Amino acid sequence: MDSQERAPRRRQAEHLEQPQAQKRARGQNKGRPHIKPTHYDKNRLCPSVVQGSAAKCFFGDRCRFLHDVSCYLETKPADLGPRCVLFENYGRCPYGVTCRFAGAHLGPEGQNLVREEVVPAPPVRNSLDKALQQQLRKRKIHFERAEQALHQLGKGHLPSPTPSATVPEVPGAESAPGQDNCDAQQAPLAPCPGTPPSSPRQTCGPLTDEDIVRLRSCEKRQLDISGKLYLAPLTTCGNLPFRRICKRYGADVTCGEMAVCTNLLQGQTSEWALLKRHQCEDIFGVQLEGAFPDTMTKCAELLNRTIEVDFVDINVGCPIDLVYKKGGGCALMNRSAKFQQIVRGMDQVLDVPLTVKIRTGVQERVNLAHRLLPKLRDWGAALVTLHGRSREQRYTKLADWQYIRQCVAAASPMPLFGNGDILSYEDANCAMQTGVTGIMIARGALLKPWLFTEIKEQRHWDISSSERLDILRDFTNYGLEHWGSDTQGVEKTRRFLLEWLSFLCRYVPVGLLERLPQRINERPPYYLGRDYLETLMASQRATDWIRIRCLGTEEPGWGVLWGGWPSLTLPSACPHSEMLLGPVPSNFVFVPKHKANAYK
Repeated sequence: MDSQERAPRRRQAEHLEQPQAQKRARGQNKGRPHIKPTHYDKNRLCPSVVQGSAAKCFFGDRCRFLHDVSCYLETKPADLGPRCVLFENYGRCPYGVTCRFAGAHLGPEGQNLVREEVVPAPPVRNSLDKALQQQLRKRKIHFERAEQALHQLGKGHLPSPTPSATVPEVPGAESAPGQDNCDAQQAPLAPCPGTPPSSPRQTCGPLTDEDIVRLRSCEKRQLDISGKLYLAPLTTCGNLPFRRICKRYGADVTCGEMAVCTNLLQGQTSEWALLKRHQCEDIFGVQLEGAFPDTMTKCAELLNRTIEVDFVDINVGCPIDLVYKKGGGCALMNRSAKFQQIVRGMDQVLDVPLTVKIRTGVQERVNLAHRLLPKLRDWGAALVTLHGRSREQRYTKLADWQYIRQCVAAASPMPLFGNGDILSYEDANCAMQTGVTGIMIARGALLKPWLFTEIKEQRHWDISSSERLDILRDFTNYGLEHWGSDTQGVEKTRRFLLEWLSFLCRYVPVGLLERLPQRINERPPYYLGRDYLETLMASQRATDWIRIRCLGTEEPGWGVLWGGWPSLTLPSACPHSEMLLGPVPSNFVFVPKHKANAYK
């Protein structure tokens, strides 16, 4: 081989040996540390061992998890507290040795202890069945009612709000002349024999009218929530533990977080978790987001058969670009044809009332709600919630309640709920004077979840810092019950707790206000609270929230959840205990560190 042939190969080899230049990270905050802990992913204990069936592994020979409990305990981090919430409440912790409070329920040989007076944990409602998830992933589900409704809508045959009852084809019986054959209310989603047990298919017993006659719209379960307090479906913050807090303080109606219909149809576990319902939620609904009639109608039929809800809400108010640019959320207000097909199709396949949440419009000075409300009433919506802002406004201006007053007449006799800027019972009273059927509370519940009690009792509650600390402690316990007491559950509870604290810090105690009430658009200056805990709760820095952790180290799982990062370790005793117990010095002024230079 001559030198001319060797030169290109030499340059190619040198090019391969050189390390490739790292691609420059674009966007904001790319240098932040990785939040998800990785130390517990290396030696994770097999779920079969955790659940007490180590003799038979769920994964067989392909299992990549650890089966040696002693080896796992050597690398497991130290316990976070001496008490386990699950063990104290129910007498048994399902997480066993993986629990971050396992010392409270582990025997001398590492066995999981069970108390004699075992109280069964409340069953999880609206959970995703494994058999159903497998059918969704393999696309073996047949949506007969949805396909029939979409076929009629595609031909331009728009059903009336109160269609006549139709009789399906039943084995051994012929359909009456002049009636279309359609699927029964209890028809299975899939014809295969692996129908999940959650499906309400009736295989034996007498044949009743409910089995063969479809419900008229006027015969559906009615949604009578006039005058009730409605907790808005809050994305990220409106999780099940937070809804339990709001229910305890007087919320009447709750709704799950916004769920994307395409993810539900794919059987994603994380999306189905948004539909879970606690037993204390007596009036509960779910909110769906989508841009196309076929996916929304099929998802409505799927939820109609598999979960237990009192109503289904359509999100037509989401302003974020990720949803808007795909044609969902607020974009549906400008897509009248698609919007009509979605509402009519979902109303046909649902046996529960269908509600819609909209905004005033897309552009700031172009209101569309007063033109859409009469159409929604004719399309079959049972209730509409109107947020008094447009998409462009977001939260830059106050909600337009005068426009909501005008929309009440346009929506009549359909119930209309109003939403926007309600932070006190006085705001709620002014909102009810516009003629709305009820009010929906969103950010006001995040700032002060006891707002529902204030509205019902018609008073301002000067809640103390210790009472607010008890609310956070209860949220922590609820989070450990819901997400789990293992490392992953602790991290999820911490994440959503810190998310909620970013709203709670904006609350100003009633005793410190110069005038009542506090307005939702008012950002208070940095102030000194009546005690040290109240001052820490007013801070917008997570480092100050961690100091609150020192006040609750004796509670189960309480102290560790205040750390902003998983790798953060704090001593069990607070170095500033004398400052926590004693009075705050009179010359002490609370100024966060990042604002200190402005006060020099």
